[in-house]
Amino acid sequence: MENLHASAPLTLHLYCRVDVLVTDPHALVDRAVAELRDADVDWSTEDDDLDSAAGELRGSIADSLGAVADISRLIEGVPGIEFRGGWCRAEPGPPREIPAPGSRK
Repeated sequence: MENLHASAPLTLHLYCRVDVLVTDPHALVDRAVAELRDADVDWSTEDDDLDSAAGELRGSIADSLGAVADISRLIEGVPGIEFRGGWCRAEPGPPREIPAPGSRK
């Protein structure tokens, strides 16, 4: 076992896969667009504007899901760790084959 009394913070990588069933695409897209509108975005520094970004979300359920997923909540309330960053990406189609730890794939 690693030294539990080390004084320096330890960076760990947490890999996750979450499967979801979208039961109401319109509600999902509406939520993504609402969060985009509420975000503190300086549109003058972006390649697009609010309306075109919202249009992109309305054109892709997967992009909308990726926009509203908050992976920091996966570790919310766990003592002794601090969320440092990450990303979430939703893709249509079958899941990527990523072997689970300990599997023989």
